[in-house]
Amino acid sequence: MASTAGEVVPTARRAYLEFLALVGLGLALMYVPVILGLAQGLWKSDDQGHGPIILALTAWSFYRRKEQLAACFSPRGGSWQAWCLIGFACLIYVVGRSQHVTIFAVGSAMPLLAGLIWLAFGRDGLKLSWFPILFLFFLVPLPGAVVDALTQPMKMGVSWAVEGLLYQLGYPIARIGVMLHIGQYQLLVADACAGLHTLFTVEALGLLYLNLMGYTDRGRNFLMAVLIVPISFFANAVRVIVLVLVTYYFGDEAGQGFVHGFAGMVLFMVALLLTVSVDGILGRTLFKKKAAK
Repeated sequence: MASTAGEVVPTARRAYLEFLALVGLGLALMYVPVILGLAQGLWKSDDQGHGPIILALTAWSFYRRKEQLAACFSPRGGSWQAWCLIGFACLIYVVGRSQHVTIFAVGSAMPLLAGLIWLAFGRDGLKLSWFPILFLFFLVPLPGAVVDALTQPMKMGVSWAVEGLLYQLGYPIARIGVMLHIGQYQLLVADACAGLHTLFTVEALGLLYLNLMGYTDRGRNFLMAVLIVPISFFANAVRVIVLVLVTYYFGDEAGQGFVHGFAGMVLFMVALLLTVSVDGILGRTLFKKKAAK
């Protein structure tokens, strides 16, 4: 008996749901232990505290694309490139889990998701999913040597900027390396105050903002992605200034207590405000002229 169109649609939907259930179960078995390990370890530190936010935003980004991905679903056995990508990801995962190399265990999720999506949704599905897949990069904990090498210049720069500004405003401040001396207090500009993790988090939120805005001009997207770096630097400087002034006027306990956490909120509010403002200025000047042409 020939199949009718009404029979074909439920069959395709059933195959789609079965694929999601199978893949979801497999990913849960592989990565839930990894996530639990991160939650009990690295994510408790200031350097990697942004991890849960990145994971939640990645899941939300995939959820936003669920209807478009469903329309692309067409399992035909997949291409050999997709299978190679999946095999490579599984190899990295096994090495990471067996040798306790977190960067491999977490990083394997990127090629694995890319391969699975390519397998079931084709190149169109891969194009739809490139952002959440690459967004997972911000979840990968980098080696300590890399973090130190990238963090030190930023800490030095923030310390220098804060000292110069407050000195010009008449405050009794001096600096030795990344140590700020103001009045009777000494403050260390640590990784948590001006480190790579804040740069990563601000960069991630900036890229998410650009993705949500949906700009098609690659030049505008690239320029904004680059400008997020100085925006993060400025926001970090504002945070350190807040902590220094609170410590100077209210004592060390105030600077290291609730205000320290609140200063982190100030950092992200300043970064978001600057990102939206800079984007608005670019849209009304440089890229408005391009559109007019």
